[in-house]
Amino acid sequence: MILRMLASLALIAALTAPAAAQDRVTVGTVRQPNNGPLFLADAAGYFTAEGLDVEMKAYSTSTAVAEALAGGALDFGLMDFSAEAFNLAGTGVIKAIAAQAREKRDVEGNDLVVSLGAFSAGVRKPENLRDRSIGITSLGSIFHYQAAEIAKAKDIDFATIKLRPMLTYEAVAQAIADGQIDAAILPPQYARNLILSGLGRVMSWCSDFGEEQLGALFVATKVITARRAAVAKLVRAYRRGAADYAAGLARYDRFRKPISDKKSRAVAATIARYIYPGQPLQGSIAAVELGALYIDPQVRLDAADIARQISWFKSQKLVESSVDPHKIVDLSFADGH
Repeated sequence: MILRMLASLALIAALTAPAAAQDRVTVGTVRQPNNGPLFLADAAGYFTAEGLDVEMKAYSTSTAVAEALAGGALDFGLMDFSAEAFNLAGTGVIKAIAAQAREKRDVEGNDLVVSLGAFSAGVRKPENLRDRSIGITSLGSIFHYQAAEIAKAKDIDFATIKLRPMLTYEAVAQAIADGQIDAAILPPQYARNLILSGLGRVMSWCSDFGEEQLGALFVATKVITARRAAVAKLVRAYRRGAADYAAGLARYDRFRKPISDKKSRAVAATIARYIYPGQPLQGSIAAVELGALYIDPQVRLDAADIARQISWFKSQKLVESSVDPHKIVDLSFADGH
């Protein structure tokens, strides 16, 4: 009788006790398909299951994310690589801990696009880019690096290429459409819109020239020191989101074209609600499917490629010579510890 009473009291206490406090963290990112694993993890409740209360903040550029993270406004930042991010990481205030998107051989990633005017003038292949203009979002961006890799592969003196920084994808795409520039490097959804509108041609995939790591999940170093368990939890949840992303959007047919079906559209619909809030879902789903780059399901970072990128940016005087590529990456969270 006493044992039953104690058991009943224990049950009542368990039912009426307040829920365990969630560990609150802030994550900044840009509303783009590359960051889909973060949104999928949030929608599926993976963060909550890890005991995390995640507040997501949207920024207009990856550079803005990097600056907010380094300045203490964020705990984590999911962003494209840039000279700015590498320089900030070089000071020791932030570290890369998991992968974002990357180029993968025989899979469409970022595209090298040519304007109709340049195409008509004989710019049909990457080797024709000598003395031509190429639009990119900004100097020090991953697109800047990819333009250099294309020039290197085609034995073009990079100094002969006229780079045109234009800040946004939309501005670069519009410059191609208007014939203001000869070529550009753009994410696939922008390239495909130009093709479908008859305003540009895809000359090549950037994955034809290399398998660059395009971005990463970064964390403030002070968060690793003070809240290591929370970092491990977020990486585990993010990895589950990446697995869902790959299962839905990184499937290809025998022609290496992304498969679009009920499964891919369901995953794209979830991501679309985060990056195109308030917009018609049907068109947003198509935009996500078109813009979905390859992401390693295990979100493993390619530290060797990051070191190559940093070395090149140093040669361009865009990354400080003191930046040590081995110290800006923390691979200890790769297995979830």
